[in-house]
Amino acid sequence: MVEQAIGLGLVVSLIFSETLGLAAGGMVVPGYLALMIHEPLRIVGTVGIALLTWGALQLLSRYTLIYGRRRIVVAVLIGFVFGALSRDLMVLKFQNVPVDLRTIGFVIPGLIANWMERQGVIQTLCVMVTTAVLVRLLLMLLHGGALIR
Repeated sequence: MVEQAIGLGLVVSLIFSETLGLAAGGMVVPGYLALMIHEPLRIVGTVGIALLTWGALQLLSRYTLIYGRRRIVVAVLIGFVFGALSRDLMVLKFQNVPVDLRTIGFVIPGLIANWMERQGVIQTLCVMVTTAVLVRLLLMLLHGGALIR
């Protein structure tokens, strides 16, 4: 299932990139988000950590030269640290109901933040959500309309 989601995500991302000139926040991001659509709070947590990582990149860029490969590595490292912290701190309780805001994966927030830096926050989020939904729909079609969990 993961292989299909990532493969479909790559294809849909390529189509969007070639037609619209916008990336979906990293090549593997749509596939992983499509697999987690049934846990929207984890997607919110992932986007929140990506925004925090993007802000840290913005701040760090004022004092150091971050471009090219260095930027992607720094983004993924910062996203990794914030994502690891989210695994410990982001499961909250609201009226005795657990609220799971942990990130999806360890590199996903950094990849999203890198593309936010490159093409803009709104553009990245819009294309990312659209491609994730399309990948989820394609997965459902491939599996006979079954809801995938």
